[in-house]
Amino acid sequence: MAVVFERPSLWRRFVPFLKGFDFWLLLSVCMLAGMGLTAMYSSGFDHGTRFVDHGRNMLIAAGIMLVVAQVPPQRLMSLAVPLYAVGVALLLAVALFGITKKGATRWVNVGVVIQPSELLKIATPLMLAWWFHRREGQTRPVDFAIAFALLAVPVGLIIKQPDLGTALLVMAAGLAVIFFAGLPWKLVLPPVLIGAVVIVLILSFETELCADGVDWVVLHEYQRQRVCTLLDPTRDPLGKGFHILQGMIAIGSGGVGGKGFMQGTQTHLEFIPERTTDFIFAAFSEEFGLIGNLALLAGFTFLILRGLLIAADGPTLFARLLAAALTTIFFTYAFVNMGMVSGILPVVGVPLPFISYGGTAMVTLGLALGMMLSVSKSRRLIQS
Repeated sequence: MAVVFERPSLWRRFVPFLKGFDFWLLLSVCMLAGMGLTAMYSSGFDHGTRFVDHGRNMLIAAGIMLVVAQVPPQRLMSLAVPLYAVGVALLLAVALFGITKKGATRWVNVGVVIQPSELLKIATPLMLAWWFHRREGQTRPVDFAIAFALLAVPVGLIIKQPDLGTALLVMAAGLAVIFFAGLPWKLVLPPVLIGAVVIVLILSFETELCADGVDWVVLHEYQRQRVCTLLDPTRDPLGKGFHILQGMIAIGSGGVGGKGFMQGTQTHLEFIPERTTDFIFAAFSEEFGLIGNLALLAGFTFLILRGLLIAADGPTLFARLLAAALTTIFFTYAFVNMGMVSGILPVVGVPLPFISYGGTAMVTLGLALGMMLSVSKSRRLIQS
């Protein structure tokens, strides 16, 4: 008698692929993605195919996330040094013969035009996590010095392009690894105190420092102008202060409940610059108000807390440091973008995760989420 085997359904074949996934993390991502699609439909309704492209970018990022989540942390660790070396080599290529657009040299042609600094958002924390994993239990001060050097190389090359926003993200991820690896507080507090003193001095001598012709030496002229515009955007309301002022007007006009979906006047009359990219938070705030912003903050808070829980339960030091650094990237993205649009931080080119339009940034987010899911999955499989 012949034995007939029933062919498993597509769902039954797909379930093992999802085994061990952190569904709470995925739930927070889906919540933010839904808000992003809603905001993009309203903000980009007259931007051609921007809404469709945003949805496509999300699907690509989701595919990357699911694939990377299948790679165990041990395999990710083996890729740390090659990725970092390739990334730094490409940054050097940008410095030597990169492509300049709008005054910034951030791209290089390697058959296709790429922006290598995006790779370093992932490669730098990978490298530093690998470095401290190899020295687990025997970390010395010289190891922290080498870690700072490994971080300073890509950050310095990215600042030189100049690209302050990306440099800030890479630095935040790298510093998170170094801090969670056990950096002593006596080395943490002095830079924090120095930074606080510098901020107080800038606020105290704003008039003198922001006068025409004053050279800050450590910053490019356009970066100095951004800081001065932050301190007083009314200095040039139709020029350099236009972005911040219009963003603040849009956020304030939203009130508690917002003007309603597709009803934002600042957005649809095109007063908000870059309303589908860096300043989409202003458009979202205008239409959904304080209630919408609280929901958005709740989504990011849940994502960040879940990421920290995944990091705390990581099976190895490498996994814990990597997950903590990637979670820090999400926090920095959200904090810097919302702070910039709200007028409490200088204007930098940092998008709002899952909300802002951008293919490269979405791919980076997909990679980061995939690695976090990989750490979570490895822990769950070990426990089972």
